[in-house]
Order: sequence, then structure tokens, then C-alpha cells
Amino acid sequence: MDQQFRNIDRRRVLALGGGLLGLAALGPTVWPTKSAAAASLVPSSLSPEQALKRLLDGNQRFTGHHLEHPDQSEERVLELTQSQHPFATVLSCADSRVTAEIIFDQGLGDIFDVRVAGNIATPEVVGSIEYAVELLGTPLLMVLGHERCGAVTAAVENGPLPGQIGTFVDAILPAIAQVKGQPGDAVDNAVSANVRYQMEQLMRSPLVRDRQRSGQLQVVGARYDLDSGLVTLVT
Repeated sequence: MDQQFRNIDRRRVLALGGGLLGLAALGPTVWPTKSAAAASLVPSSLSPEQALKRLLDGNQRFTGHHLEHPDQSEERVLELTQSQHPFATVLSCADSRVTAEIIFDQGLGDIFDVRVAGNIATPEVVGSIEYAVELLGTPLLMVLGHERCGAVTAAVENGPLPGQIGTFVDAILPAIAQVKGQPGDAVDNAVSANVRYQMEQLMRSPLVRDRQRSGQLQVVGARYDLDSGLVTLVT
């Protein structure tokens, strides 16, 4: 494991909580108590295999229109006030139609949800995922692409885009090159190739790689079908 990361003051990371991954908190830092910090480091009780099954079972409920809407009660809200123990980390596209908690029929605190156009593993995204798998101990990491992804389509077409919209294209182009000229739909091929490529980028992280090799973490790729709502694994 990277020695520099070992030396991070984990109490400060835990104090920031979700704010580490979003806007910086204003005002003085509120440090957690020793018991609260310890609770935040408690990993999910599920094995990687059980965590994956829980996600896929939830997707079956979603596609079958038998939703349970778990972990959305007032009690659940109160339970999560001091700590979080998500059982899965999902890197998915920012597309409004691909919300992990909905398509997997999960609730508050169940999924550490990292969303960005094209489900790309930028340094900021990798850092967010390292936080989830190392400090929160999520046993499952899924990279989730989806059918007819606009970001992947933009990378396939590789044309000019206004403002900062095209900043994600460079992160997807290596995946496009891997399937260029293959039979079938170019965008559809590229969606799966991009999932595999971003998984490779995540595995460059010593934190992700070490937990995967130790058996504490399973890293999988998947894609979401916009027409059916079904999630299938990408090998």
C-alpha cells in the first residue's frame, strides 16, 4: 500500500465525510469522537460475492417491477447520522436514467455512488473510490456503463464540443481504439470496451489492487440496458 496514504490523518478524512467528495465545508472543522471515527471504519458484513448478488437481485426486482425500496425509512436516516457502511461502490455515468440506487432497488447508505459522464476513472474519481474501498471497506466495486451513452458516442465521433463538455473524451479514446473496426455497432462496442478500460485504470491504484488481491474486494464491470432496465456483467 502506498506509504504516503498510510500517513493520512484518517480522523480528518472521516470528519469531512461526504464533504470530502463534494464542496468543502465552511467554518471550523468538527472532529468526530473516537467512537464515531471507529464506527465509520467498520466494513460491510457482506462478502464480495454476497454484495454482487445483492445488487443483481435488486436489479431483478427493478426490471420485474417488484420494488422493495429498502433502507428509506426514518429509522434508516437516523441510523446513518454518525457513520456509513455501504456494501458496494458503483462508478457509473452521470446520465439521469442510470441512478444506481434506483436500478438496483437500494436505499440510503447502501451504495457509495460515484457518477461522472462516461464513467471515467479520472484522478478525482479514483481518489473518491479509494476512499470508499479503503476507508469505508466496501467489498464490491462496479464500473457501470450503459447503452447509447452520450459520452461514449461523443468519443466515437470525436468532433468539436462547446465549453468543457468534451473534457471526458480523452479519457474514453483509448477504449475506442481497442474496438475500432470491429463488426457491430461502434458505440455499442465502445460502451463495453470503455467499462473494461476504466476497470484497468482503477486497478492501477495500489489501494484498489491490494484489496482485490487480498480477496476483500471484487472489481466487476457491467452495463445497463436502457430499453429493458437490465444490468449484465461485462467480462
